[in-house]
Amino acid sequence: MDWKIELVAVPVTDVDRAKAFYVDQVGFHDDYDVQVDENLRFVQLTPPGSACSIVLGTGITEMKPGSQLGIQIVVPNAEEARAHLVDNGVDASEVEVKDWGSFVRFADPDGNTWALQEIPVRT
Repeated sequence: MDWKIELVAVPVTDVDRAKAFYVDQVGFHDDYDVQVDENLRFVQLTPPGSACSIVLGTGITEMKPGSQLGIQIVVPNAEEARAHLVDNGVDASEVEVKDWGSFVRFADPDGNTWALQEIPVRT
């Protein structure tokens, strides 16, 4: 039996600001933006090539904005990923090289944090 993570909630204060950050600056795909009713807005965004999306909105989660810490995305090249972020105005860390991968870290406007990991070639 396969168990697949499909959707991760990211708590934000301003849905439109967060959506613009993730789509226009980070480069996520804008999948859905539906105002279901006055208490529920569902915004689904997906990193390029990912089978797992994030959801922003109102009425989505009880987590405090900025409390989603350490979501990790695997990228083919950490230097290129960092350059993409910086070129689009994202404050990204320098590439940190470890034995288990190269990492770039950034946060969204609410302080939710992300790590991009380039996995080293395994022999």
